[in-house]
Amino acid sequence: MPEAALRRATTYPYRIPSSSYIFEDGRDTPLRGDFNHDDRVPVLAVGSNQSPEQLARKFDGPGWGAIPTVRVELNGFDSVYSPHITAYGSIAATLHQAPGATVGLFVNWLTPVQLKRMHETELVNENYSFGALDRISIDTEVGPRPNRIHLYTSNHGALSHGGTPVPLGEIPARGRTWTAMAQSEIQHHVRDHLDAEKSLNEFILESIFDPQIRRHRTDRLRRNSHAFAHQDWSTLAV
Repeated sequence: MPEAALRRATTYPYRIPSSSYIFEDGRDTPLRGDFNHDDRVPVLAVGSNQSPEQLARKFDGPGWGAIPTVRVELNGFDSVYSPHITAYGSIAATLHQAPGATVGLFVNWLTPVQLKRMHETELVNENYSFGALDRISIDTEVGPRPNRIHLYTSNHGALSHGGTPVPLGEIPARGRTWTAMAQSEIQHHVRDHLDAEKSLNEFILESIFDPQIRRHRTDRLRRNSHAFAHQDWSTLAV
């Protein structure tokens, strides 16, 4: 249904809890105190992977086990828009260096089986690469504080507007100097930049249902993007 497709596109990054939680069998419950992190990989959630709604799409049905999802504060980075349009019509997130900023995000602590599934959902269209950041400055609400964090970063860099990346307005941060936009605002901006004659709903639905149009629009968005190049970043083989 077009209405459902438009809702999914325009409400990214979806409902994000205010504190740490356990996701299991489609539901989230508060996470209080420590948890067993043996054999789990800490994967930073920069956009919709912070949301139980998105995790429910990716880990549909029983049998996946619990996913501890811990709220963190990461120094020196921010959650910004990637210059690509997803298959479901959203302008998605990526991590970018942001000196002086502290961003509130979540870490999904994944088992090997859960991590393989996450790879399947994140790497399928070659928009992202998987890797690790070392020597990070991070504070965690509960559980261990890792000095190495895994994450998916956009292969297209960060979307540029006015010469700077654009943070997600729905993601809290301190010390931000760039102008943030909510998903509704960035959708209007992208539409105005790429095809101002179209209504917003028509523009979004075209991107969802026509892969060729979506790829062409992404190619145009990435022309002036900001590359992600951090000295402590390393791409990992999957």
